[in-house]
Amino acid sequence: MKIGILQTGHAPDALIAETGDYDTFFQKLLANEGFEYETWNVVDLDFPEGPHAADGFILTGSRHGAYEDLPFIKPLEQFIRDTYAAKVPMVGICFGHQIIAQAMGGTVVKHPHGWSVGRQTYKFGDEEITMNAWHQDQVSVLPDTAQVCGTSDFCEYAALVYGNDIFTVQAHPEFEGSFVKQLAETRGRGVVPDQLLDEAVAQVGEPVHKDLMARRIGAFFKERNHAS
Repeated sequence: MKIGILQTGHAPDALIAETGDYDTFFQKLLANEGFEYETWNVVDLDFPEGPHAADGFILTGSRHGAYEDLPFIKPLEQFIRDTYAAKVPMVGICFGHQIIAQAMGGTVVKHPHGWSVGRQTYKFGDEEITMNAWHQDQVSVLPDTAQVCGTSDFCEYAALVYGNDIFTVQAHPEFEGSFVKQLAETRGRGVVPDQLLDEAVAQVGEPVHKDLMARRIGAFFKERNHAS
């Protein structure tokens, strides 16, 4: 099964030689799922030929806002709608979560209470799942086709599903705690309140549910592929 990774942003220049770009993060996260991958840098206007260029797509995080007037935003929104209409499964992470919601008729804004960074716990029904987060923007108005499947006190619409074809998460299941620490130093200081960064860095060694989310994402793609 071929998964297309749509990079909506790039890892910080200061870190990319060490960590790889965001597509590398997802290939590592899903290393046990048996997928093949192809990356398109949509942030640089490198788009797939169409929804069937892959069996499913992952939309990555980004330093950009979904509401910004950037050249790649409108084409990406149209690609999302076309892919949904074609019933090709998509997974959106952080910015990917937000841009899918916006493309489908929802609203994304800067959260009035600011940032969420580092280790956070979300409720998925009766299950609690801990992931690393790094965002100020949030989905504030749901699209008509979206249903909430994950939430927290700080992020009401933390995970969404759109029928059987889209699964999105505001947090970053692909982020290791060590990368959060590096982000704090390269992109965080002077932007995110120091207290939040210090609290996030202090928890980098605490466990998160990366393997559980990897299996959930992998199962989502495989089930949709089997159904089609």
